[in-house]
Amino acid sequence: MRKIILNCFLLFSVGIYAQTKDNATGFSARAIPFDKDWLFAKDSISNAEQIDYNDVKWRKLGLPHDWSIEDLPNQIPDSIVGPFHKGSPGWTFTGFTLGGTGWYRKKFITGAAEQNKQVTIYFDGVYMNSDVWLNGHHLGNHPYGYSPFYYDLTPYLKPFGQDNVLAVRVRNEGKNSRWYSGSGIYRHVWLTVTESVHVAPWGIYITTPEVSNNSATVLVRSTINNKQVSEKNIHLVTTIVSPEGKTVGTTQRNLTLGPNASNTNEQSIPLTSPVLWSVEKPRLYKTVTEIKEGNKVLDRVGTPFGIRSVKIDAVNGLVINGRKVLLKGGCIHHDNGPLGAAAIDRAEDRKIEILKKNGFNAIRLSHNPPSQHFLDVCDRIGMLVIDEAFDMWNKPKQPQDYHQYFKEWWQKDLTAMILRDRNHPSIILWSIGNEIPERVDPTGLQTRKLLKQRVRELDPTRMVTEAILRTPQWDDKTPAAFSDLDVAGINYVKEHYEPDHHKFPNRVMMGTESYPNEALENWKLAEQHHYILGDFVWTAFDYLGEASVGNNIYDSKKGFYPNLGWPWFNAYSGDFDLIGNKKGPSYYRDVVWQNKPIAMAVHAPIPDGMVENVSRWGWPEELQSWTWPGAESKPLQVRVFSRAPIVRLLLNGKVIGEQKIKDSSITTVFQVPYQ
Repeated sequence: MRKIILNCFLLFSVGIYAQTKDNATGFSARAIPFDKDWLFAKDSISNAEQIDYNDVKWRKLGLPHDWSIEDLPNQIPDSIVGPFHKGSPGWTFTGFTLGGTGWYRKKFITGAAEQNKQVTIYFDGVYMNSDVWLNGHHLGNHPYGYSPFYYDLTPYLKPFGQDNVLAVRVRNEGKNSRWYSGSGIYRHVWLTVTESVHVAPWGIYITTPEVSNNSATVLVRSTINNKQVSEKNIHLVTTIVSPEGKTVGTTQRNLTLGPNASNTNEQSIPLTSPVLWSVEKPRLYKTVTEIKEGNKVLDRVGTPFGIRSVKIDAVNGLVINGRKVLLKGGCIHHDNGPLGAAAIDRAEDRKIEILKKNGFNAIRLSHNPPSQHFLDVCDRIGMLVIDEAFDMWNKPKQPQDYHQYFKEWWQKDLTAMILRDRNHPSIILWSIGNEIPERVDPTGLQTRKLLKQRVRELDPTRMVTEAILRTPQWDDKTPAAFSDLDVAGINYVKEHYEPDHHKFPNRVMMGTESYPNEALENWKLAEQHHYILGDFVWTAFDYLGEASVGNNIYDSKKGFYPNLGWPWFNAYSGDFDLIGNKKGPSYYRDVVWQNKPIAMAVHAPIPDGMVENVSRWGWPEELQSWTWPGAESKPLQVRVFSRAPIVRLLLNGKVIGEQKIKDSSITTVFQVPYQ
């Protein structure tokens, strides 16, 4: 087993505490970034949770960190290439990368200002099966690799001036993922310092039950913790700040908190002439929640939010702020290509910026909650989101995957996702699952009811969906699966949209996964039928793992090659490649969505005696290029995509062909001798 360990030294004091800025973890200005100066060792280690463990030889690094993407030492030709290992237990699913077991350690000293305070450690994501210790005390285990979690460090902190030792064991073992997961503490970590009376983690919940261009009602629910053994009288002040930074509403009230208790208070604040959040104008307000005792501010939390109305039904489709919106969507996994799973802020910014620039207005997060920062970006630049909880429930897709923990942990993990994410205006739907094996079994039907019920308890303002794959008896069993969903997510069976609508006219549908080469057909269906909200292609961005699922290869005969094995490491499926370069499907989609009037691609020369085999998730090997040395005088295939009735092709200024485009297509194909 290979292990990872991190260790760092951090001295935080009054100065650091006073200078920290608001962040979006829900912990506000009292949250201290805890990413720097960790140590790392890839080795099998025992007793690393002990205070006196000798970690002097470990390598220093910073978070977020993913050990699976790092180069391996002592490389062996043909079996190890960089981080890719032919003997990987995950095989093509995880892109031939390795997991294993790792440890993280971090030393820190509390300053005088932190004495008698509440100190919490917050992890935005650790893959997977993490155990955390402080000064040798086990704080807890967290199996799921994608949900956020936190621990109260207060009871086990050393007195002022003494070293505290935080240790984290991470076990990414066996076959536990269908895609590249990464390994380690791959998202941000924060340390939070508060008074004993404070806003609870994820304790601010903001809704806008009434929204129009003239007015809006902002409802703020504030959960306050009192960790003292005595009753506490406080003054709660809630202020709303406009996108321009002006105070536009405020409420104040006195509260009495019981000893060691929590209190949830609701404040309704009317606004006039609100600035609405939309994809085109993603304007963000902020609530500032203050807990005061006399003139002393015990806690202050800033929470961004957007004011918008979302309505969904089979008659009008998706309506945001009174305007119908069709979802131009793409599915994405969480990795950042060559950076692995490490949730580097700028990489996540860039991914969404590229998709927005190229016409996407919606993302389906497949098949797990993203990083906190990712959702912040979607709020800020205007990208709609389907936030998805799980890829499996009780039945496995891989032997050691989350199904082992689902029964005990689903409620905790789903709750964490909803509480962390429900203030994001970008999120329009909660998804409770993807291609669940037991989706139409009695166990699956009961599980779906429980999941939806929990979602609605935590956030009744949004609808619930799930991505349903084709079942052997679609007509007989599928209605039961859809009956507990507000929106039917349908993977790869667009042919059932219209027949199902005739049987179930109130069912709202959308393509939660679709093939790249069916973009036009899926988009036309969404344009023609209000009950279809839109379509999400698999995938918007290429990703590590599920290696070669989007392959295109040359062979002597036609065939289907779902998995090509070593040395493939990426899916090769996406409108954009691993580093964000535009690929063939994106040029085609430009014309489908009418972002551009025309696109043209030239197919690479096909070797003599060979034919091209393209996966259902792939794309022909065509490029926006007319430079093919060695192909002189050979005919090359040129495809032109346009919504014009006629396409005329010129080569070096000379007309060499003209074709009409069929009504059901946007594609013309020419054979052109290369010059």
